[in-house]
Amino acid sequence: MILKNNNTEIHYNTFGSGPAIVLLHGFLESSTMWKNLIPQLSKQNTVITLDFPGHGNSEVISDIHSMELMAEVVDEILKTLKITSATFIGHSMGGYIALAYVEKFSSKVEKLVLLNSSPAPDSEERKINRNRALKVIEQNAYAFISMAISNLFSETTRDKIASDIEELKNEAQSFPLDGIKAAIKGMRDRNDRSDVLKNFSKEKYMILSKEDSLLPVDENIALAKSCDALSIIIEGGHMSTVENLDEVLDALKNILNI
Repeated sequence: MILKNNNTEIHYNTFGSGPAIVLLHGFLESSTMWKNLIPQLSKQNTVITLDFPGHGNSEVISDIHSMELMAEVVDEILKTLKITSATFIGHSMGGYIALAYVEKFSSKVEKLVLLNSSPAPDSEERKINRNRALKVIEQNAYAFISMAISNLFSETTRDKIASDIEELKNEAQSFPLDGIKAAIKGMRDRNDRSDVLKNFSKEKYMILSKEDSLLPVDENIALAKSCDALSIIIEGGHMSTVENLDEVLDALKNILNI
């Protein structure tokens, strides 16, 4: 299905019926990242997926795709579907967007799951790296995308799932470069939403991977505790839905009571 937003096309899909679950993908990903989870999650629920602006089949909206802008896109889709409340599961950048959604529309969120994600903002070092990435993309987009996706996976699993990694790289290479850069800028400039997570009074979880090189597990266990969120620790790296699908699915089944 297609939502027209600011004269651009945003692609989304729904599966199943029942209480709503919104799945929000990460940077250099698309709604296809959820393909192995949807059959289980949609047995008793309505599952909504989308391609964020500049990712998957969705078009670029702006020079900067802020987390707030993308949260508003999500809300427009839910309004179109006449869904007034849902559980939100966000992977990496999708978690940042889920938190922006909570900040703007907290009454519409039943449960919140940050999957390999965090409420913390970019560090100064990380912001410098984001700016460097913007320059690298201009010089050699292929090399940037290839390296960025490889770095999402733990070293112990890269060889075992090489074909999956290659598939992700090939998909990301088709995304418009302006969309990739807009997302980088949005992540770089995002706010610290630790207080948003702490003040969200309903069920909230952080699913963290032991070998996640982007989000150190011990640091984020402490952050989850400070925000009164339950942390769930699994094996694997940042791309847990590829590296450790079974544990992710088990964790989500427990959270969703399915």
